[in-house]
Amino acid sequence: MRTILMLSILTLALCTSCKRMLDEEIRSQVSDEYLSTPEGLEDGVKAAYSTLRTFHANELGMTMTVFGTDTYTMGSDGSYKFINEYTSQFDPRTTYVRDLWNNLYVGINTCNAVIDRAPDVADMPEEQRNIRRSEAQFLRAYYYFTLVQQYGSVHLTTSETKEATTTASRAPLTDIYQLIEDDLRAAIQNLPAEQTDYGRATKPAAEHLLARVLLTRASSEAAKDSDYRDAAVLAEQVITGYNFHLLEDFAAVFEQGAGERNEEVIWAVQYTKNAITNGADADADGTGNSAHRYFLMEYDVLPGMNRNIQDGQPWKRFMPTNYTLDVLFADRVNDTRYKKSFKDVFYCSKPGTYNVNGKQVTYALGDTAIWLPGYQLDPVVKASKNFMVIEPQSYTKKLYPTLTKFLDPQRPDINYEFGSRDFLAFRLAETCLIAAEAFMYSGDMDKAVTYMNMVRARAAYNGTDEAEDATHRQAMLITAADLNIDFILEERGRELLGEQLRWYDLIRTHQLVTRVQAYNPDGGKNIKDYHVLRPIPQDQIDRTEGGSSSFPQNPGYN
Repeated sequence: MRTILMLSILTLALCTSCKRMLDEEIRSQVSDEYLSTPEGLEDGVKAAYSTLRTFHANELGMTMTVFGTDTYTMGSDGSYKFINEYTSQFDPRTTYVRDLWNNLYVGINTCNAVIDRAPDVADMPEEQRNIRRSEAQFLRAYYYFTLVQQYGSVHLTTSETKEATTTASRAPLTDIYQLIEDDLRAAIQNLPAEQTDYGRATKPAAEHLLARVLLTRASSEAAKDSDYRDAAVLAEQVITGYNFHLLEDFAAVFEQGAGERNEEVIWAVQYTKNAITNGADADADGTGNSAHRYFLMEYDVLPGMNRNIQDGQPWKRFMPTNYTLDVLFADRVNDTRYKKSFKDVFYCSKPGTYNVNGKQVTYALGDTAIWLPGYQLDPVVKASKNFMVIEPQSYTKKLYPTLTKFLDPQRPDINYEFGSRDFLAFRLAETCLIAAEAFMYSGDMDKAVTYMNMVRARAAYNGTDEAEDATHRQAMLITAADLNIDFILEERGRELLGEQLRWYDLIRTHQLVTRVQAYNPDGGKNIKDYHVLRPIPQDQIDRTEGGSSSFPQNPGYN
């Protein structure tokens, strides 16, 4: 199966919010007529996929979705701590706020161009033309859904923009959600269950996304009475109607290389080891999959260690909260996901003799150098270890458990930034959790529990025999009495930690403020009710005719 090649072509017209307006950078010379040819339409669709790389698995995207939640707070490094802290510095001129907005509208305009022109492209089979148009509709829906979750009501445009314009307005939320739904229902109608090029949108990917959209809309002011029921039906269709299944081993889902394309992955954002097509031009396509560097502790200055490819680049951006470590992953007897989500042992990469635990220790390459047991040891036991032991009470902004989902030991050298992992945007475990929540709110607790238990049973430890297996598995299963939105949020936290969904989950369930106040010590002091939306970029307001009267700022950011 081939991989879709993403590329950047000249955006044929500038969206109303583009930061570069009339001096937009030309990335390649493509005529206006080219997009109306079969070859041009194909390249236009590929260009529409490129926008995915501007916020998936890079620092911007992670900061705007992982940071400032109940599961992650700030490590010692980074320039955007104020987003986690919710201080007044987080304002309409924040670069990430502006860039996310601009990039998404560039993607939307590319999608609009494809959608507008596809019906008139000659010398292209109708079925293929419809599939490519539906891919653009899927992507447009995804980009608008991202905008709505971040900013609320935004400018709605469904036609290709060919010249700079200063006219814009904030559309009603109901209209934006209706476009998203219409696009995805059209995509479901026309997309195949599988595509020859891996990474292209498919029918089950569109069903999964629409289920997520309806689940989100159901708790918004744009809600329809059928949203939960329809979300449940769509999610169940993805679970039962195709060949997807949960892998037996949670850790196997994140195995790099061939393992990334497994039966649990519904749709992934593509990255590659080819620097030319991997977004090595950071201004065009992002920075490859650079998530490998953001969740790491500072291991490389500790005894027996130096920076190495296997253990990664410790940029120390995101640190798990005590809530994550002590509550979400409290059960480490029956649930494998703490062990399989965090790195607890570092092996010597710098042989030599060091002072450790008050004694001299000589390490050979590959000896245990650091252990994070995840609990407090008896002092005598700790003193007996010939390696550094970091217990929970010793965690700092530099020393904490490292999330392993995104580590990339296949990079060519220790300083190489552009990781090659695919970003697993939709996977079946999340579909099951969507189904559980949607069925719960629809009143079908039996199905809700069934789909929740599918995820939990997969996470159970295997024992030394069948009886022990059964004990662990039984301990993981829940009943209807256990299931509520708090339990669902905890399960989503365990299963989907770091996967760019947490901020959206807390917004959707109206729990961002209370949970950040309760569990994020850095953000809880400052967060206010208005922080459930990001500020509209000041550039957008300033360049709109009529300014704030035509394009008002979100409350709290004036």
